[in-house]
Amino acid sequence: MVLISGLGIYVTLLLLTRLSGLRSFSKMSSFDFAITIAFGSVIASTLLTKSPSLVSGCFGLAVLFLIQYIVSRSRRLAAFVESIVDNEPMLLMAGDRILDENLTRARVTNDDLNSHLRVAGITHPKQVFAVVMESTGEVAVLKQSDEVDHSIFAGVRGSEQLTFDS
Repeated sequence: MVLISGLGIYVTLLLLTRLSGLRSFSKMSSFDFAITIAFGSVIASTLLTKSPSLVSGCFGLAVLFLIQYIVSRSRRLAAFVESIVDNEPMLLMAGDRILDENLTRARVTNDDLNSHLRVAGITHPKQVFAVVMESTGEVAVLKQSDEVDHSIFAGVRGSEQLTFDS
């Protein structure tokens, strides 16, 4: 039964992913991440337990894909939906200056921040242009550069603290 359920849920997942496109498993928002976790839960339940049945599991996946499609379309069409569904990216460092208040808001420790700096190859704070906690929870470390387009920081909480060369 596990073999049949595995094949059935896999084919369903493949078809639904092809129908809905590449965004299906992206982490562009916290909502996308939650839906991806829900996909895994439905698949695991369908494979390893008697309930839900294969038909129910496939239907459950289809419902989640539909919800994701509706929410992603709504996000593009209505800014208020985007503001409800998405977290706002937040500046954690402006240049070599750590923004302690934003670290606290994001519940990020100095050790967490230092870990991300090391992973990005930063050996001295003067190498940092900005560190942003993205809406997905990922941390982006941007190094000092000759040219930085300020428009990439649109919508980032705290970006007014950055200094751009004009």
